[in-house]
Amino acid sequence: LTLLKKEVQLNALQEEISKQVEETISANQRKYFLNEQLKQIKKELGLEHDDKDALMQKYQEKLDALQGIGVPQPGTDVMDDEDDDYVDEQPAGQATDGDSASDRAQPKPKSYIQGELAPEVKKVMEDELKKLSTLEKTSPEFNVTRAYLDWLFSLPWGKCTEENLDVKHAKGILEKEHFGLNDIKERILEFIAVGTLRGTVQGKIILLVGPPGVGKTSIGISIAHALDREFYRFSVGGLSDVSEIKGHRRTYIGAMPGKLIQCLKTTGVSNPVVLIDEIDKLGTGHRGDPASALLELLDPAQNNAFLDHYIDVPVDLSKVLFVCTANSTDTIPGPLLDRMEVLRLSGYDLPEKVEIAKRYLEPRAKKDCGLLSDPKEVSEDSPALAADPSRPPSQASHAVKLPPSRRRTPLDHIPASLGLDEPAIAALARWYCREAGVRKLEQHIERIYRKISLELLTSEPADLHEKDWKITEDKLEKYVGKPRFQSDKLFDSVPPPGVVMGLAWSTVGGSALYIETTKVRRPVDTASQREAKDQDSAARRAPGGGGHAFSVHTTGQLGDVMKESTSLALTCAKHELQNLDPGNDFFESNQIHLHVPEGATPKDGPSAGVTMTTALLSLALNKSVRPDLAMTGEISLTGMVLPVGGIKEKVIAARRSGVTTIILPDGNRKDADELPDYLKDGLSIHFAKRYQDVYNAAFDSPNE
Repeated sequence: LTLLKKEVQLNALQEEISKQVEETISANQRKYFLNEQLKQIKKELGLEHDDKDALMQKYQEKLDALQGIGVPQPGTDVMDDEDDDYVDEQPAGQATDGDSASDRAQPKPKSYIQGELAPEVKKVMEDELKKLSTLEKTSPEFNVTRAYLDWLFSLPWGKCTEENLDVKHAKGILEKEHFGLNDIKERILEFIAVGTLRGTVQGKIILLVGPPGVGKTSIGISIAHALDREFYRFSVGGLSDVSEIKGHRRTYIGAMPGKLIQCLKTTGVSNPVVLIDEIDKLGTGHRGDPASALLELLDPAQNNAFLDHYIDVPVDLSKVLFVCTANSTDTIPGPLLDRMEVLRLSGYDLPEKVEIAKRYLEPRAKKDCGLLSDPKEVSEDSPALAADPSRPPSQASHAVKLPPSRRRTPLDHIPASLGLDEPAIAALARWYCREAGVRKLEQHIERIYRKISLELLTSEPADLHEKDWKITEDKLEKYVGKPRFQSDKLFDSVPPPGVVMGLAWSTVGGSALYIETTKVRRPVDTASQREAKDQDSAARRAPGGGGHAFSVHTTGQLGDVMKESTSLALTCAKHELQNLDPGNDFFESNQIHLHVPEGATPKDGPSAGVTMTTALLSLALNKSVRPDLAMTGEISLTGMVLPVGGIKEKVIAARRSGVTTIILPDGNRKDADELPDYLKDGLSIHFAKRYQDVYNAAFDSPNE
């Protein structure tokens, strides 16, 4: 009986469990059945599509479009949604001087030419579509394949912008967006002229080298404007991962293509202007050498089949116009530099800075501070916004748009006299902002107008009409403090013996550099010491004879090359002194100390060789060089004067220091001939082949 009761309880429990399972299965089946019915009803009504089927259909339509579109005639507008977005983001200032206001307000759409899809790319797309069709949506491989197809179909296979190779149009763009830089403009126009005759400007890699703030990036944008091409910029400063250039392999989680593939997707065309910024600051690390990866990218003979690790199919980059920027070519690897055509920007001198400030910097600073009496005085496409050499014109079009109520100034009246006069701008550029570019100058002008804005808002209404708001040179100290720089001349009149002004040049511009020498008399020797000294005097007098008589103590944080120049200068000075005064034992009787002021600033380079030699001879002969003299040039062991670089920057620094006589190497005669006339006006330039020419010009001595 007990066993029967247990069996009854067990059967009842099993029956209850079976009933619950059946109810659950029935509910799930019913829910699944209803959901499937709902999907079918929505599909019939056109309200919903299967995600995978819709995705496959979208990819197939894109593939058919790439194969089926013919080649439109030039001038046919082939604009899609992505292109419309790009037109809205075009930088201001693209219209020429002859365009009307309505034309500038509504940029003309670009024209595109569609090429054919490469067979190998078509095969990869078809294979990936077949692979996607066999995968389940829940499979991890499905998302990887889908992301890969998204990148493949987002690239502009063969789609190009129709170029504008009109030299006059390009000249108008360059003149409108940049002041000065005439040699760079001429080189760019020559480049476009050759492209006009060839029918394309592809196959060239341009490298713009110059100090910070001189307009390298904005020149690249202007080239894109002149050619009516799309523009893309990315910086490689500090880049140490080769995958940023070549892309990641798809086996990695979060893999992405490299910068160039991202560029093609963003611009939507195969022939954009690509600006590679700070190419001289590439890094290296355990993830590869990006400079070596750029060798393939920037080689016109190889980049027609560029292989990105992620895309893994050849991509034609031969139609891309690459423009690179750098502050110096010293850190660029030789094989990479050999692939680029170097255009050097030497910076702006004082008259150019003043004109840039008057045309562009001051109007924009007034607009940014809300100090324009007429809001239409500087429009969004004005050159004052678009043509600043220190920042890209495209920044003007991305300003935040405020509601009209917030754009109105609370001032009832902006003083008509408000502004910087020309002497004040010149004083700003000369005593506050001596860098080669104009960034510091722009910052100082903005600082002045910010203080003026506060002063206007806290002034009495009567002062707005009665007070003179013109900012003159004597008011600069009130707004920007005391001048940062003083005169470059340490001596107002004739310098003492042993002091000569040299000219230096670096990546931030030119400067005057004094070489100072002094003597310390050696202790009096005993009779035996004098006898031994006389016996060894011939050996020590000979150039390179060694011994303490030829040693020079140097200070001023000089680099290795400059220290070697000091040794060369001492040997040459010793040789010249023997020719000029054979009985002079100055270098044997005295210890020499050579110093270059501004000891906190590192200095290096060979161009101070003739200056050091002249300073040592001046000290030995106790004879001062002529006043208002500066010189530069490398000295060789045999007394030859060798050419150096940065002649324009050095001449600008000499004029700023009030120099009227300059000694240059004869090998730099061509550089001096290319200087603008206003830089050479009032200057007496002497060219030297041997050091004797330097001596004659420095001491006003006839050739003996």
